[in-house]
Amino acid sequence: MSMRFLASALLSGASALIITHAVAAQTAAGQAEILEEVIVTGSRVIKDGANSPSPVTVIGTDDLLTTQPGATLAEALNSLPVFSGSRGSASNPTTVGSAAGGNGSANQLNLRNIGPTRTLVLMDGKRVPPTLFNGVVDVDIIPQLLVERVDVVTGGVSAVYGSDAMTGVVNYVINRKLQGLRADVSYGVSEQGDATKFNTAMAYGTDINDRVHVEFSYEYRDEGGIDNRTDRDWLNQVGVTGAGTAASPYFLQTNLRQKDFPFGGLITTGALAGQVFKTNGALSPFVAGTATGTSAIQIGGDGGYWDSGLIAQLEGHQLFGRLDHDVTDDIHAYAQLSGTFKTNSSYAETNQLNGVAISRTNAFLSPQIQALIPANQPTFRFSKFMADVPRIQAVSDSEQIIATTGFDGRAGGINWAIDYTHGEAVLDTDLNNVINRQKLWSALDAVVNPANGQTVCNITLTNPALANGCVPLNVFGPNASAAEAIGYVTDTIAYHSKTVMNDIAGQVGGSPFDTWAGPVNAALSAEWRKVSFSSESGAAPSDVVDCTGIRFNCTAGTQLTESVFGETAGVSQTVYEAAVEFDAPLLVDSVLAKSLNVNGAARYTHYNTSGTYWTWKLGIDWHVTDEVRLRGTRSRDIRAPTLYDLFSPTTIIPVRPTDLLTGLSPTTPQVDEGNPDLTAEIGNTVTAGIVWQPSSDLNIAVDGYRIRISDAVTQIAGSTPAYQQACYASGGTSPYCLLQERPNGFADRSAANAVTRWLTKNINLSEIETWGIDTELNYSAELLDRPMMFRVLAAWQPHVYYRQPNVATLDQGGVAFGPLGLAATPSVRLSAFFRFQPVENVTVDISQRWRNAMKLGGDPSQVWVKNRIGAFATTGINVAWDTSTAFGNLQIYGNVQNVFDATPPIGGFSGNGTRAGLRDGFALGDDPRGRYFTAGAKIRF
Repeated sequence: MSMRFLASALLSGASALIITHAVAAQTAAGQAEILEEVIVTGSRVIKDGANSPSPVTVIGTDDLLTTQPGATLAEALNSLPVFSGSRGSASNPTTVGSAAGGNGSANQLNLRNIGPTRTLVLMDGKRVPPTLFNGVVDVDIIPQLLVERVDVVTGGVSAVYGSDAMTGVVNYVINRKLQGLRADVSYGVSEQGDATKFNTAMAYGTDINDRVHVEFSYEYRDEGGIDNRTDRDWLNQVGVTGAGTAASPYFLQTNLRQKDFPFGGLITTGALAGQVFKTNGALSPFVAGTATGTSAIQIGGDGGYWDSGLIAQLEGHQLFGRLDHDVTDDIHAYAQLSGTFKTNSSYAETNQLNGVAISRTNAFLSPQIQALIPANQPTFRFSKFMADVPRIQAVSDSEQIIATTGFDGRAGGINWAIDYTHGEAVLDTDLNNVINRQKLWSALDAVVNPANGQTVCNITLTNPALANGCVPLNVFGPNASAAEAIGYVTDTIAYHSKTVMNDIAGQVGGSPFDTWAGPVNAALSAEWRKVSFSSESGAAPSDVVDCTGIRFNCTAGTQLTESVFGETAGVSQTVYEAAVEFDAPLLVDSVLAKSLNVNGAARYTHYNTSGTYWTWKLGIDWHVTDEVRLRGTRSRDIRAPTLYDLFSPTTIIPVRPTDLLTGLSPTTPQVDEGNPDLTAEIGNTVTAGIVWQPSSDLNIAVDGYRIRISDAVTQIAGSTPAYQQACYASGGTSPYCLLQERPNGFADRSAANAVTRWLTKNINLSEIETWGIDTELNYSAELLDRPMMFRVLAAWQPHVYYRQPNVATLDQGGVAFGPLGLAATPSVRLSAFFRFQPVENVTVDISQRWRNAMKLGGDPSQVWVKNRIGAFATTGINVAWDTSTAFGNLQIYGNVQNVFDATPPIGGFSGNGTRAGLRDGFALGDDPRGRYFTAGAKIRF
């Protein structure tokens, strides 16, 4: 077996084996490289990764991306079973909101699906500033071509790194000694010709002299996305109908349509009620579909449906530069700058007309139709799915910059370091094609100008100074609306946010004394951090319609646009922290142990916004023999509420959930607000594991964990069925009743008492608990006298409990969909990788991902006809050819993902059951692209 292949296999090893000694690795050119000592992630004092009490997965970047060339590091990482529920370009499209953080297509990492804000992201052991306004890091900020490896620590480490490290840490380790030039280029496309990906990148590093090293990189990425869900025929307007009761159970169905909302428009009252404009200007009887358990939804028929985007588009640039200077033999200085500039765009909702009043003499109605409406009926009600108006499009422009500088060194046996990090994230999100209600009401009242016979807006005749630019809108047909009129009634809502972080951190460490078993390592650290947030909006809650001169539909005080985003003048959060950590050997070469070490850490943290907290961690590392190792940790961790949790501006978006009191599904505003009284979440985590390494070719690791989070910051929405039921069961006395507004209290179940507003709040209410087992096997050998490596990673996570007062406990373990953006958590997740060199310079990589079947919903109070979504598996294959050229070492590769063109099993969230085809359709984490091809080349000078 070649040393190059063995080194690759070892570096791919995760928690079971971490390289800590220099390993000679043979390159394709036959030259020796030295893999340096791995710096241990998850500790400031442990010098040997094989002694870490916390499970640490170490993944070489080249190995990670070999299975998915052309993908981002985040996409490749999410193929590992420890990640679940991460958002990215294939997430269901969202607009500005807390789940999306202002960019619904940003790459967010989520360990164990407990939330991305509970996963801490580091770069070279330093906290990466938040890039989204909800405090989450969009990991596209990381310079992908210069990442040497990624370390994933599973388990709480807040005592070492501070807030947010509740479920673990993802540390991107940069290659700081790059020599020469490397360049990559790749292009990918699905079998159906969409979802294109073009990526090109280059990096260069060199020594200026024996004390100065510089390097930089640039990456350009262009992704075409999939703009329509109907581009995949298996996504046939999927949704869940019913009320979740024994009388009306939830039922997953397809070919769904919005009752009373055809694409051409439906007259719903008066003499022509039930007539639809199937063609422009001509009436036909409305053909109803088959009724379902949801009054607003039918199967088939003339009703319309949403066709939102499936995969977001992306164009981005990533730049990175670093300078290292050995000031003296014992003092080292560095400075680095990283920047990402990218645009994500996705398509979401289609606009609707919901029972608007139309004049019987509307100028766009033919004389024949006007004659059919009696004179004593001055108006009629009209509803339409406005597919002739472009879908609402969210376009997010991100500018993210991180500057870091610092010094480190050694003096008298003491290691020390001081670092400063400055991060700025500017996020500009534009919502295009949002209806302006004031303009719409004006444009719908079309009349004939008696002076010239032209069709105009009535307001331009009666109150010409109020709306001189008004363009009358023809809505009577599937594509009746003129582009000029569409442009008049739609606006672009701009939302601008800026997040800034300044961080100063310092640490000293060394071995103050020895025990009978060896030296004790200890470290002291301190950190000051300030994060600020501000936002501006083009559609504030104070923007309401002016009804002057408008005859129909207008109600004073109504929001000007359906989507409203408040402003934050500027808020900040200051953090002071101090910590101590030690690692002490207790036994060495004894009858009881080859070695036994105890590790501990404690941290004091003060937030000016949410108080003072202590976190701690205790760990044990017990090498029973050279082959068997036991490890375990117990920790107390925190996640302080983010500035967005505390002070998020009022956001209003239209929602269409079922009102369980009346059985209706009206389009109503949902109001989201922050809560300045929030306190930190408290996490208690236990991990325990065994590592067995009978030889250098085989290692197996099994680690169990339990995470319990109390006072969890939870966003509770009044529209959630469980909260509605708790409210109605109490007769209106439950605190959950404060999360909805309706005109007549909670005894009236008539249509007149339909909900008028839903409220969403952040509160310290929930307890979250999960537990499970992570397993990993690494094996390297020879097959047919050629090098071979096999690796399997598995995660078993049977339960993710969300406990709240007076409602049924929600268990999202093994569940595909949940409220407020809770994503799929398969209870069993497997990833397997096989590498083989059939001939010299040719490497074949085969990957396999599998998840088990899941429930569609995790609320035990819900009744389903069939609460199940099937298992899903995909296979990938990569063939790479390495050769030496006059320009350097060249690799050419071809890759096929989802070789067998597997189709994700369909599913949907019960809370989206009133929106045919808008979102869902498949579980987050399943690949909806189908068979996918990528080809590319890498060159190293």
